[in-house]
Amino acid sequence: MFQIMNEEGEIVNEDAFPDLTDEDLQELMRRMVYTRIWDQRAVSLNRQGRLGFYAPVAGQEASMLGSQYALDQEDWIVPGYRDVPQIVWHGFPLYQAFLFSRGHYHGGQIPEELNVLSPQIIIGAQIVQTAGVALGLKKKEKNSVAITYTGDGGASQGDFYEGMNFAGSFKAPAIFVVQNNQFAISVPADAQTSAKTIAQKSVAAGIPGRQVDGMDVLAVYAATKDARERGLAGDGPSLLETLCYRYGPHTMAGDDPTRYRTSDMDDEWEKRDPLVRLRKYLENKDLWSEERENEVVDTAKEEIKAAIKQADDTPKQKVSDLIENMNDVLPPNLKDQLEEYREKESK
Repeated sequence: MFQIMNEEGEIVNEDAFPDLTDEDLQELMRRMVYTRIWDQRAVSLNRQGRLGFYAPVAGQEASMLGSQYALDQEDWIVPGYRDVPQIVWHGFPLYQAFLFSRGHYHGGQIPEELNVLSPQIIIGAQIVQTAGVALGLKKKEKNSVAITYTGDGGASQGDFYEGMNFAGSFKAPAIFVVQNNQFAISVPADAQTSAKTIAQKSVAAGIPGRQVDGMDVLAVYAATKDARERGLAGDGPSLLETLCYRYGPHTMAGDDPTRYRTSDMDDEWEKRDPLVRLRKYLENKDLWSEERENEVVDTAKEEIKAAIKQADDTPKQKVSDLIENMNDVLPPNLKDQLEEYREKESK
């Protein structure tokens, strides 16, 4: 496992330390703190019935944000349903992320200048999509890569192998990130495969694979940057397995992690918390303080509140919107239905 910073915030691999300024390190910490607050608020909103589908991210901030920080704005992100933080930090408006959770069509309308796709609900489908996006970038001679994310469960899907094999065969500039958070909903990783690691599955596709400490934001950043540079150099795709842990349930749709995880396991992984270890490192360098973190927390709460209000103020989705948005040219039967619902909605 590739690691730069251990659980105590100590640098254990000086030679691999990435080319990050003090300001970069502070920004990574800011983003992780902000995302943790956002996650807590989203869980609360879901319980209040004010959000729909939501997959918690606490514990995976280093894996998500460290990898996104290594990208260029021209790179493409092809996310799974848990990977909303990456596209928000890439430029997707936060209020639209809340609308996506509510199933509102505007939550899937990506700003034209932003290189992201809407989060994929079908497990593993984004991996095949990424192979296609990356091949398109290569054929158009773009100086950019496509990155995608799935969990350990996604690595058990056929799309996982098909996407890697296709991208490897065409040397497409893709980065496949498997965030191994130990459980595919309730199934432990060691019950899904006899392979000792997910990273080694890259061998079958003829591409490099690397297992990374997914709770170490520096290691994730460095590994992603290496994979990106490899893709830009024409050397093809890479597979990264980031070992991490989700502290909450798989989704807020009724999953109870206490039925398949022990409190000892939770306690052990909490000692590896990505925010705690980066905080220790920065405080030792006089780059972070409790006062500074409280400012980030206050700012996050205010911005999240404003984003929720903007989502609330967005006109409610109507059935007629759904009919109109699904087709460019309506067939006769949907024309009739559109008129029927427009009449109902006008009353």
